[in-house]
Amino acid sequence: MGCCAIVPEAHIGVVERFGKFDRTEHPGCVCLIPCVTDVTGMVPLNVRQLNVRVETKTSDNVFIIMEVSVQYEAIPDKAYDAFYRLTSPAGQINSYVYDVVRSSAPTMALDEVFEEKQKIAVDIKNQLIDAMTEFGFRILDALVVDIEPDYTVKDAMNEQNASRRMRIAAQEKAEAEKIMLVKNAEAEAESKFLAGQGIARQRQAIIEGLKTSVESFTESTQGISSKDVMELLLITQHFDTVKDLASTSKSQTIFIPHNPGAVGEIAQEIMSSLKPPKE
Repeated sequence: MGCCAIVPEAHIGVVERFGKFDRTEHPGCVCLIPCVTDVTGMVPLNVRQLNVRVETKTSDNVFIIMEVSVQYEAIPDKAYDAFYRLTSPAGQINSYVYDVVRSSAPTMALDEVFEEKQKIAVDIKNQLIDAMTEFGFRILDALVVDIEPDYTVKDAMNEQNASRRMRIAAQEKAEAEKIMLVKNAEAEAESKFLAGQGIARQRQAIIEGLKTSVESFTESTQGISSKDVMELLLITQHFDTVKDLASTSKSQTIFIPHNPGAVGEIAQEIMSSLKPPKE
């Protein structure tokens, strides 16, 4: 014992007189009466954090470990209660955390525990505030920082999630392929429609051209009938076609018969095919 003592910063000193509580002292130098008064302890004022790991079971019989972090500090005006009424503040907080977690988690399924962890943290904080204020401690916050199921459950959840994502990906791929097939079919149908229109217009133009040619040739040449002009035009087109086929070395088209003497027969066959059938 001495005539003075030092109370460090962020602490409250507890002074006893003959072993009985006398007063509290703030940081600085404290004057004491030798053999009468003494600084018997300190109450820290800094914020402390306690991490609590609680093993519990959910309503769907899954064992989990929930880690809760509690931040608390001593109330300066209640330094007496903080120093004398609790021998272990951390142990008291630990007990309340266990009580809240083990009364809340068993009423929820595993997925609900993850979804409602904020609610569990609020319940823990409210329970601790009501209980620890009486003992001179202020609860600043309570956080559920981790929920750890058994590793086999985690693997099963990961596989389930992976399967769900693969199923969605397969559906999206099938839908994309379906859209491509539909679009390709629509494009092919449109292409064929336009090609058909082009062929129809081409044939219409050929017919109009032939008609004009026949009329002009008939009017300018006496003694020539329309039938003779058509035969002449068809033979001319036949020779043009043969000429075009002969201009390439890779042509494999053969006209049967294709000799010059059979040109008349070809004309007769073409004309007969153009005549309407007799009833």
